[in-house]
Amino acid sequence: MRLTLVLAAAMLGVSVMGVGLVRAATYSEPSAGPIVVPTDQKLGPADGTTGSCAGAPVQAERELRGMWLTTVMNIDWPSRPGLPEAQVKAEYLKWLDLAVARRHNAIFVHVRPSGDAFWPSAYAPWSEWLTGKRDGKSPGWDPMEFMVAEAHARNLEFHAWFNPYRGTQPGPDGPGADFGKLAPNHPLLKHRDWAIAYPDGKTARLYFDPGNPAARKFVEDAMLEAVAKYDIDGVHFDDFFYPYPEGGGSTFKDDASFAKRTNKSLGRAAWRRANVDTLVHEMSDRIKQLKPWVKFGISPFGIWRNKTTDPSGSDSHGLESYDAQFADTRKWVREGWLDYVVPQLYWAIGFDKADYAKVLPWWVQTVKGTEVQLYVGQGDYRVGEKGPWKQPDQLDRQLALNDRYGVQGSVHFSARQVQADKLGSVTRYTTNHYAAPALLPTMKKLPLEIPGTPRATAARRTGSTVTIEWQAGGGPEPVSWALYRVDAATPQKAALVATGRRGSQDVVDPAPPAAEATYCMSGLDRSGNESPLSSPVSVSP
Repeated sequence: MRLTLVLAAAMLGVSVMGVGLVRAATYSEPSAGPIVVPTDQKLGPADGTTGSCAGAPVQAERELRGMWLTTVMNIDWPSRPGLPEAQVKAEYLKWLDLAVARRHNAIFVHVRPSGDAFWPSAYAPWSEWLTGKRDGKSPGWDPMEFMVAEAHARNLEFHAWFNPYRGTQPGPDGPGADFGKLAPNHPLLKHRDWAIAYPDGKTARLYFDPGNPAARKFVEDAMLEAVAKYDIDGVHFDDFFYPYPEGGGSTFKDDASFAKRTNKSLGRAAWRRANVDTLVHEMSDRIKQLKPWVKFGISPFGIWRNKTTDPSGSDSHGLESYDAQFADTRKWVREGWLDYVVPQLYWAIGFDKADYAKVLPWWVQTVKGTEVQLYVGQGDYRVGEKGPWKQPDQLDRQLALNDRYGVQGSVHFSARQVQADKLGSVTRYTTNHYAAPALLPTMKKLPLEIPGTPRATAARRTGSTVTIEWQAGGGPEPVSWALYRVDAATPQKAALVATGRRGSQDVVDPAPPAAEATYCMSGLDRSGNESPLSSPVSVSP
């Protein structure tokens, strides 16, 4: 995702999450008239809560809502490198507060931006974006432990975001491809045969060679270390596999590993795709062997292939990740190696090279019939750019399309843009699409451990809130809870009004009506499976 310097025409003028330059694109105006969703493409609403509270059916949205918190180049957090522990923590908590205020239920934090780590790692040096130095020395505390605990305290899923192959970033002071500027414990110093510099010139950076089995095993181990040590909810990759082509005659110099390939019948492109396939497949298996409940998801570039190249591709005319990055994203979905996929659809409705309204249904069809959930990477960072992005309702319209197609969630790039709320666009889509809390979609392929029915024993007013007294029911302990309310304004439904993490906060309705209200609550396991509802309890005016 990521601001990498690319050919504007090939990349449609859009970069994804990352570091570098974004060039302007020429836009066509959105086509007039309503967008029609073909009946055979509708997936319907995401799985929802069933049951009733005091005779009223419960109503709760089931969708993932999240944002990417980018650490590389200090794009989002920390605000600059080398800050004191207390300030780093305080800034992080403000980002979580923003997520809660926008009614998100997940956060995706950049913990391995470039072969480094935001945790004490045996495989990688401490990130310079945290410590401010490239000396590999500990800052004296464990950011990952803090980040996960605080996210969970607010009932936010924590997805650890890793860049598998990137070893360094370019910059005015390096390190780029200069081994002399690496941290003393950087693994590419010890294993220079794993390193490939790309592109040529001042913007060069080092990559772990995807075609070197030892390098691949090492980066897998480095990421799985975090899975083993921390209570993360998800392992998340973005769109960096083989690097985006950057022009200027540069080539990715993997001749040595290509010559050693075991299957000599494979050409270079097929061999590179096989290398990335192996990483994805092995990570999928190894995560589930280690912790079966941890989700594995990838956020690829939004175009797999164009249908002018491949009849199975999307109705688009841009860079093809299958050919340019050797990323066969459709295969990963169809093979079930992923739990979720988050294509970066950072294009406006009506954009001629990649129309959001045309690329979205391709992804809907791609996940159809699989157990892979579809979320969409939303381009909040583009708001305010020329053309359709000058329209404050562009993202609002895109989320409306997502709803009509039954998309199961969205992740917004990035946190700083969610905070900025350019043109009031974030407020607009929050009001129209995130007005109430949402539960995470259940994942049937993950472990099932439905909690026992909780016992709500009383409801009491405390100032401007209502607190529910409750006890756990028999059976497995809930990981989180959901609170439903029936009141005079909506007697026909029991609406979801709050969620929370067990043990981290009281069960509270933060904005109860002044009149009488009736409440029921449920418990959920970490895969989103929900218990039956408690018996109702009421509170007087």
